[in-house]
Amino acid sequence: MLPHLPEWLQRLRGPTPARARARAPASDRNSGAAGEETEAAAAGAAGELAAAKFLLAHGLTVVTRNWRNPRDEREELDLVCRDGEVLVFVEVKSRAASALVPGYFAVNLRKKKVLRRAVAAYLRALRPPPATFRFDVVEVATSPDGRPPEVLHFENVALFSKHFRP
Repeated sequence: MLPHLPEWLQRLRGPTPARARARAPASDRNSGAAGEETEAAAAGAAGELAAAKFLLAHGLTVVTRNWRNPRDEREELDLVCRDGEVLVFVEVKSRAASALVPGYFAVNLRKKKVLRRAVAAYLRALRPPPATFRFDVVEVATSPDGRPPEVLHFENVALFSKHFRP
């Protein structure tokens, strides 16, 4: 951990590289084809990196990547960013450019329910909580010929009801 940060902030910053490596074999055991899982995880990580670079270039600041809820590690926030005073929760969806379902539409009701729980856990841990926050989706479309990925940013996607309380 980073000794100069308070413990609660260290937990919010996400897994350390050692914890991330220790968790990887568990996902391989859940999959029938470990090679495919590792390839998908690598593609997802590359997509998150492309999304983070895109958001940085457009004035957002990345606060943390791959934050997991300490109570339920299945709940993950891909990116948490700042856009001025607004806290932005970003779900990154990486897809092949030829995919039938674009990444934006892959954030279905089930995924949104999981994201709401993760966002609520993240917000409960912040003192003081942010005055405003929003949810964005970043779609990264990769091409097999090695061209740079196409990144689409959808801001303020409907995730929260107007009565949402963390």
